[in-house]
Amino acid sequence: MKAIAAQQGSIILVETADPTPTAGHVIVRTEYSAISPGTEMSFVRQRSEKPIVLGYSAVGIVEAVGEGVTELSVGQRVACYGAPYARHAELLSMPSNLTAAVPDGVDPKEAAFAGLGAIAIHALRTANLSFGESTAVVGLGILGNLIAQIANAAAYRTVGLDLDAGRVEALRRLGVTHAYDSPEALEARLFADVGPHGVDAVLICASGPGEALINRSMSWLRDRGKIVIVGDVTTEFSRSAMFGKEAQVLISRAGGPGRYDASYERDNRDYPIGYVRWTEGRNIGEYVRLLALKRISLAPLITDVYPLDRAAEAYRPYEERRANVIGTLIQY
Repeated sequence: MKAIAAQQGSIILVETADPTPTAGHVIVRTEYSAISPGTEMSFVRQRSEKPIVLGYSAVGIVEAVGEGVTELSVGQRVACYGAPYARHAELLSMPSNLTAAVPDGVDPKEAAFAGLGAIAIHALRTANLSFGESTAVVGLGILGNLIAQIANAAAYRTVGLDLDAGRVEALRRLGVTHAYDSPEALEARLFADVGPHGVDAVLICASGPGEALINRSMSWLRDRGKIVIVGDVTTEFSRSAMFGKEAQVLISRAGGPGRYDASYERDNRDYPIGYVRWTEGRNIGEYVRLLALKRISLAPLITDVYPLDRAAEAYRPYEERRANVIGTLIQY
């Protein structure tokens, strides 16, 4: 089968062996896989001598079921998340823990972004917001847009910030009206939007140098509020600004508990729900549920769909840092 890989700074197609079903896994024939530009472009920039297969979020149809899998069946559509199982490849061997059934009525193109959906949901869980609390989401690429939509669907008072006016307008069209294209504009309206004490949490989905942004966002927080780092930003910040608010600075790691745990992922051993309420697999399912209920929408953010044999073209806009490209899919 064919898969997309990065090698020496270029995007190439490689031939890999077809997977066979193992205990706890299902074989999925991919329909669409979603590009995660931040993570994947970091692999491209490594310029590895050996091919590195890319991707971690996809949707497809179950073709075979391994021993011990009872909740999925052949012919069922599933959303998939988590490298090295989910990737840009024609066939996937997925632990059933890392899938969620996609009901009729959910667009498979939107379901293909399940990995980003789980990451967005886990970021909000890391912020540990309660009903009625508020958040500011900084950086409104596809991940930040998703976080803001989900926060809004959960009835958190939500504000968004991005320096790109087009991304701000995209979020407004999706129902998050308090979105701004400069810190000054956000600060002028912040207390009217979220209340006089400031936001309970700032979720930073931007990338690059973070010191100035983190320090400024401290001023938006209520006393003992939280800053959650979601994007690839450096984490220097002012001790005095942090001390003044007794703020917490937290890192949100991927899609939730279970990620990077081989016993949960490879061996498909789920965590008991009484001890771990929200695993990465349950977060995938929650993302799909929100799509099914029409509480969030990815369709307006899908700017490009490329067939597999044009994969190199799909990455070019990210190499050139074009702001008007948000969501990109590979079609199989």
